[in-house]
Amino acid sequence: MAISGYFAGAVLAGAMALAPAANAKVVDQSEAGFTVAHTAQVAATPADVWKMLRMPQNWWSKDHSWSGDAANFWLDSQAGGCFCEKLPDTGSGVGSVQHARILFSKPNQMLRLSGAFGPLQGEALNGTLTIQIKETPTGSALRFDYVVGGYMRFKVGEIAPAVDKVIGEQLLGLANALGGALPPTRDEKAAAAAEKKPEAEAAPGSEEAGDEPGLDAAVADLVAEEPKTEPDERR
Repeated sequence: MAISGYFAGAVLAGAMALAPAANAKVVDQSEAGFTVAHTAQVAATPADVWKMLRMPQNWWSKDHSWSGDAANFWLDSQAGGCFCEKLPDTGSGVGSVQHARILFSKPNQMLRLSGAFGPLQGEALNGTLTIQIKETPTGSALRFDYVVGGYMRFKVGEIAPAVDKVIGEQLLGLANALGGALPPTRDEKAAAAAEKKPEAEAAPGSEEAGDEPGLDAAVADLVAEEPKTEPDERR
């Protein structure tokens, strides 16, 4: 099954388009589904991030909409609320699309949505997007985790990278709406370099490539602790 236009552009765009948004990765994938994760830091308070998060019309890309206009998005941030889009009247009446439903809402900290975005909506899939906000000395750290599982007619190896780019684009849009993503810190650059070496040595899907920390651990370490003066540094 071909990748539709909703995701096809993301495949062509490549990683360069997401470079300012710090870390991005297909964390895991199998025949049953996949997980992508993106992080960024911004010079905005958690309260300001939360306020912007509730206005997807200001940061979700119109290129990944059904109407072609981000002004048609809206989000009700309470549990059960809808991240939806209006489809303007073209002569047959006004339509609408449910992109996702709110599962968990904790102001200034976390928003979790359930929804299969774009062409994934037409498959027998469950998708869960968890958006986390954590205060930092310079503003806020943001993390998007999108977990997709179930039956689909797409090939996981083709669709996972495309979805990864799309989710990363939305995080970058949010960061830009808040003034732009901050450059990675020296510690973050060192951590990224340390991760690349074992990944290069282990083939995708092998046990060696499974050294990626569990998502719970990654979530807990969203913001690295300040380096300690004592010699006992965490690895």
